Amino acid sequence: MPNIAQENDFFSKVYDVVRLIPYGKVTSYGAIANYLGAKRSARMVGWAMNASHHLEHKIPAHRVVNRQGLLTGKAFFGTGNEMANLLIEENISFDKDLIKITGLENHFWDPMLALAL
Repeated sequence: MPNIAQENDFFSKVYDVVRLIPYGKVTSYGAIANYLGAKRSARMVGWAMNASHHLEHKIPAHRVVNRQGLLTGKAFFGTGNEMANLLIEENISFDKDLIKITGLENHFWDPMLALAL
């Protein structure tokens, strides 16, 4: 179990990556964890995203979904379909229930590829 200082450092790195997700793109918790060299830490990325609503400067948290394109973090966006609506404004398409992104491969941003040196 990481200590609080390590957790805060990891969370900061997660937020740095999330800030780089382009408009109209999404990535997954696992893709962020993999980019940060913590391949098995997708859940910890999720914890960071859950805590992101307390940040002074907002990040585009709506652009982080699970590996199947499900909006698993939508509960942290208030009531209704706020997370889906933010993504729809960015031309991301959904199933009829606004639960899962359709054509995820067309919208997916992989930080390992996009931020490779």
